Formats: sequence, structure tokens, C-alpha cells
Amino acid sequence: MSGGKMYARRIGLISDTHGLLRDAALLALRGSDLIIHAGDVGKPEILDDLKALAPVVAVRRNVDQADWAATLPAAAVAETEAATFYVLHDLQQLDLDPKAAGFHVVVSGHTHKPKHAIRGGVLYLNPGSAGPRRFDLPVTLARLDLGQRPWKPELVHLSEKR
Repeated sequence: MSGGKMYARRIGLISDTHGLLRDAALLALRGSDLIIHAGDVGKPEILDDLKALAPVVAVRRNVDQADWAATLPAAAVAETEAATFYVLHDLQQLDLDPKAAGFHVVVSGHTHKPKHAIRGGVLYLNPGSAGPRRFDLPVTLARLDLGQRPWKPELVHLSEKR
């Protein structure tokens, strides 16, 4: 985000929409102060719909090859008053030490498997996939309240069957 740190307490985290933004996802993200999309967006309308709810930080990945996605970075930084986020699609491509670089949270997608862990004082968070169901993996997104310490990501299971 340009212009310095923004006030954002309620963070919505979504990834791997692959062109499908469910009504349940929009409902779950309502009330977010910031939405982070960790790549494989699929369609520009998804970002437009998310931006109608809150400011959005998004990255691109292999699904995002059309002209509209050229402005999306491969990695991004979101700075809030309470935390600094590093966002990329594939955690395996992380090429920096988040702690040394001053990041509090690393957000990634790609695996379609929701997961969070604290390593070296940094929260690593994958909200899972909110797009079309893949194999038997759950369809999820995550929310994070930066006002509550310690941070406890909330996984939201989206009930629509697609």
C-alpha cells in the first residue's frame, strides 16, 4: 500500500478464487478493514467486488495471465498500524527472511490447504482456496483481528457446493 501505514484491525484473507467469488465469501469478508488476496484471482471482477467492501492488496499467479492482471505484482506489502504483511502466492518462492525484513505476517495461497503457524515470531497464514472445490479440500477463507493478541486466525468454511 502506498502512502504509509493504514488503520486496519479486521483483515480478510482470501486466495485461489480461480474466477469464482461465492456470495458466502463476500458475506464473510463484510466488515473487513483490509482484504488480502493471495493470488490466482481469475477475473478482474473479483477484485472489483472485493474493493466494494474494503481496500484490497492482491498478487498474481499462473491463473492471472490476461492483460488485466499485468498490474498485479508477484508479491506485495500491506502495512497497517498493528502489523506489516508480506503477500505472495507460493510460499516456496519466499526469497527473504520475513523477520529480518520486519514482517509480522506472511500470507500465501497456492496449496488450497488452509494452514497457519508461527515460526520465528512471524505468523504464516494460508487461507486455503475460496474458489471451485478441488479434490476433497475444504473451501475456505480466513479472518484476522489484529486487535486481539495473540493473533488467532479464524478459518471460515464456505458452504456452497461447487
